[in-house]
Amino acid sequence: MKIINGSSLQPLSGTPRQIVLLLHGYGGSGSDLIGFAPQLRESLPDALFLAPNAPQSSGWGGYQWWALNAFTPAALVAGAASAAGALEAFIDRKLAQYGLTDADLAIVGFSQGTIMALHVALRRQRPVAAVVGYSGMLAGGPELAHEVVSKPPVLLVHGSMDAVVPVGALHTAEHALKDMGVSVTTHVSFGVGHTVDPVGLRLGRDFLAAALERA
Repeated sequence: MKIINGSSLQPLSGTPRQIVLLLHGYGGSGSDLIGFAPQLRESLPDALFLAPNAPQSSGWGGYQWWALNAFTPAALVAGAASAAGALEAFIDRKLAQYGLTDADLAIVGFSQGTIMALHVALRRQRPVAAVVGYSGMLAGGPELAHEVVSKPPVLLVHGSMDAVVPVGALHTAEHALKDMGVSVTTHVSFGVGHTVDPVGLRLGRDFLAAALERA
């Protein structure tokens, strides 16, 4: 299983000194999230934005990181783990291609992509600069504390009216991450459903810019 290039946006400065990896949700594609890149790029002129397609076809025109046949904690962890190797290989390949390190990488996920972003970032041998998760959740139970290798700063944003992934998933993830010593910032967009609103996008942009500047 291999991830192929999806959509991308080159840095304003012309030379990639950072990478922002955008991971789409179930049934989507890289083209769904690359639309965020022009606004994010305003504060990240040196960043290359990569929005790959997940490695599996969802069967109805889009892609999936894994098939969502069950939503139990064990099933979600197993699903994320099944796609993690392909995502890790993609990340390693792109960092090597541009001569960058994990400290130059930020990962942004939406829905199922947020699950993937957190799953991989917490297990990287070296911490990435930041993770921003929209409308997603943290997959894992008590065993997660023994699997965490890296603790990058995390921003979680969720709509209060999300009917696909309830906003309670944000609070559950926040508490679990903080218990493991991960720095977590959260924002609930009131009246917003399973999407990213302008406020959430702005918060993500500022969070990424600050984290990559520190790196």
